[in-house]
Amino acid sequence: MPASAGLLAPQAKTARPLFKERLNVVPLPYRGVSVQAFDGPMTEHGIADYFLGREAYRRTEFIVLKAPGGGHAVIAVDVSDREPLFAPIVHVEVLALAEACIYVRDPETDCANRSALAALAALHGVSKDQTLICEGKYDHVNFIHHPSPFVLKVVEVAPPEPPKLFDLVRHVLSYADLPPIIPVLERIDLKNLVRNMSAPAFLVPCRSGGLEDLGAPIYYLDERPPERHDWTLIGCERSLQFHRHYYGDEPPRVEMCPRVIGGCRSEPTILKCCLWEFDIEREGEVMVVPWGANLVMIERALRELSRDIDRV
Repeated sequence: MPASAGLLAPQAKTARPLFKERLNVVPLPYRGVSVQAFDGPMTEHGIADYFLGREAYRRTEFIVLKAPGGGHAVIAVDVSDREPLFAPIVHVEVLALAEACIYVRDPETDCANRSALAALAALHGVSKDQTLICEGKYDHVNFIHHPSPFVLKVVEVAPPEPPKLFDLVRHVLSYADLPPIIPVLERIDLKNLVRNMSAPAFLVPCRSGGLEDLGAPIYYLDERPPERHDWTLIGCERSLQFHRHYYGDEPPRVEMCPRVIGGCRSEPTILKCCLWEFDIEREGEVMVVPWGANLVMIERALRELSRDIDRV
């Protein structure tokens, strides 16, 4: 972090801060965050006066302050020289004082994961005007300042459980270096699509779909039943193409394609489509991935949708 007039210094009063007004500030790696007891006045100038001139380790860029009564504050610091092991602090910026800090201990939260911190902030009702400090997995401490995560709709069919694309998105967010993202499932329940439908039989794409009890005999398209029955197809356009090839006609059909059911959308969304086979595709705020998308494809899709998010 370069020295800047944006940090509190003896003559700096009105300069723009580097971090205080920013959203989604999450220091990574979090070894740059120090936790220190502080029994001085919990005010911007009280904190600045205390730390200016004191030495800091060269990797320390942020300090979480712990007051004897349990209050907390978060500051950013810069030193005169980052080469020596220790150097004097020359600038201090107060990101959040005690009234804006929420301290949570959650041993399941990975403090190195922006989305995990954002999810924890949402769980505890931390607003974008506040700062969540987390004592998380391995007893490490980090924070998310002004959490304003990217909310992503995941349109997916179910069963199976959990819905596959939603589960893969959550898995990618558990390890990928991405801005804070909160995935929200928009579930297409296949059983609900046919709940009030009367049909002599149903034809579904495959056995992995989890559709075993629909009140009528079930056949599986991927097994290519040798005999054409009076069935209703639960499937997408690709399934209909298979049926035309196998049997030379088009049966009654219940649409199950997330791309079709999801429709035109203005909010950031990820969904899958069988007609898109080899790569990802963006349509405005909608990212389409193949039905068999892997984790690499999904990470690319999330990175593309979230590339303009402000982060440290």
